[in-house]
Amino acid sequence: MNAVLKNVADAPVSPVAAVTPLERPARSERLAAKGVTLAPGSQRLRALVLKFLPPMAGLALLVLVWQILAAKNGNFPTPLATWDEAVHLFSDPFYRKGPNDQGIGWNVLASLQRVAFGFGLAAAVGIPLGFIIGRFKFMYGMFGPIISLLKPVSPLAWLPIGLLVFKAANPAAIWSIFICSIWPMIINTAVGVQRVPQDYMNVARVLSLSEWKIFTKILLPSVLPYMLTGVRLAIGTAWLVIVAAEMLTGGVGIGFWVWDEWNNLNVPHILIAIVVIGVVGLLLELALVSLAKAFTYEETSV
Repeated sequence: MNAVLKNVADAPVSPVAAVTPLERPARSERLAAKGVTLAPGSQRLRALVLKFLPPMAGLALLVLVWQILAAKNGNFPTPLATWDEAVHLFSDPFYRKGPNDQGIGWNVLASLQRVAFGFGLAAAVGIPLGFIIGRFKFMYGMFGPIISLLKPVSPLAWLPIGLLVFKAANPAAIWSIFICSIWPMIINTAVGVQRVPQDYMNVARVLSLSEWKIFTKILLPSVLPYMLTGVRLAIGTAWLVIVAAEMLTGGVGIGFWVWDEWNNLNVPHILIAIVVIGVVGLLLELALVSLAKAFTYEETSV
């Protein structure tokens, strides 16, 4: 018996047997290898459970923490009270009772309009500037220190400059969105241009391609994933900035609506606004992620 065990211990391990934890087959593959198969209905049910159970558990934990906080602080609304207020609020989200008394739907649309305008201006300026900075070393040396200096500045620090220049709250808020969302687009686009393989540029130089041909045939296809990443980061920054800017400038907008509800000590409406801001930001993020996936590809090895 000892001789048999010794021979087994000394036997070489085959490559198939030496499987690392990362190389282990999936549970369904292991069951299939043992001759056990799951019914299609069971597989679909298991996939649905694994898809929806974790987020539902996270939401349940959030509601539980919320309920505990409300129980310990009488001024904090419970989840049920906030839900009742939300049902009443969204029963008529587009009412108008005056210039400063409008439904939450109008406030969200006003904020989205400002974001679209400021973000569009930032894209129109930042993306071409990123191509120029990444393409020419002189321009990189010229604008690099300026970008490094201005990029960390808080969005609210730019708002007084906008008020001083434009003399009005609405263009000042758009200015804050523009100046804060332009940096991710400039930086990511410039980095994408700088990471274009030098062999491509050497071929373009040998073929005497014009700068427009280099841009359309070489730079743009290679830089597009980096550029869309910058756009995705910028839209999140723009949505953050507009909420803070509207709290200070007033008027119609989700940020002003939150501040106005705080002045009225209407905490349930503030919590509802926080959820709305998060949902709108998430939808903007998902839309740009889908756009980025549509224009990216994975290299396959032959």
